[in-house]
Amino acid sequence: MANILSGKDVAAALNANLTERAAALKAKGVNPTLAIVRVGENGSDLSYERGATKRAAALGIEIVNFVLPVDCTKEELVAVIKKVNEDPAIHGCLMFRPLPAHLAADQNEICNLLDPSKDVDSMNHLSNAGVYEGRNDLGYAPCTAQACMEILDYYNIDLKGKNVCVVGHSLVVGRPAALLALNRDATTTQCHIFTKNTPEHTKAADIIIVACGKAGLVTEKWLGEGQIVIDVGINVTAEGKIVGDVDKAAAEAAYKLALKKIEGAAKKGIIHKNTAARKKSAIARKANKAS
Repeated sequence: MANILSGKDVAAALNANLTERAAALKAKGVNPTLAIVRVGENGSDLSYERGATKRAAALGIEIVNFVLPVDCTKEELVAVIKKVNEDPAIHGCLMFRPLPAHLAADQNEICNLLDPSKDVDSMNHLSNAGVYEGRNDLGYAPCTAQACMEILDYYNIDLKGKNVCVVGHSLVVGRPAALLALNRDATTTQCHIFTKNTPEHTKAADIIIVACGKAGLVTEKWLGEGQIVIDVGINVTAEGKIVGDVDKAAAEAAYKLALKKIEGAAKKGIIHKNTAARKKSAIARKANKAS
């Protein structure tokens, strides 16, 4: 059976915690502030910025916007990064990437200029090094990868000794998610586009993290009994509906198959009917909690 954990309850708990922490800082005279640096008027950047601004306002976090024209020079952007670094009233910074074509060759250099202590989107190489070394004093892990860990923490799932399979190896989700799991003493498997027989790896895992950006990629044949599946894929269908990488119907089918196998084992006398009832009840509780 495959459990797909919903992040809604996790997000609500995190929001409540952040709201409380922001209020505590304000009571001490500190106004938590995030800088958003944007070059140009890219539609997806604007959409993300609106969402981030709305969420920050709800949490009690101030936003300072730095908007540069799409044809700005490297020097102009560097000056903004330095201003953010030097301003003690700014505590974090998010810069939209990729940068325009004329700045692409200098993007890594520009990203590495940001103070890691203010790098909330893990764009400085030191932030990635912190993930690699298992340190929390070198910036922050990429937000989506860290969100996977927050979900597991919320459900009190200990990764020590667990087999974790990460499907996807991007620098912003897949790779750091695998490293974060490894830092918690999990045995990790990283699957990507060139991996052979990926379903064999996923079926053998206790926990699957899917981050490929391909709707319906994970079907029933990828899933096994008693698994936890974290689907962080974001895809937009032709109808405009947002869906993940896991075929929800496939996960439901895996759940029903698990119950069927337990019932079959009880009928054949392989397990006692009371044992079967307890197993079915345990699976149902997991599914209800996760959904």
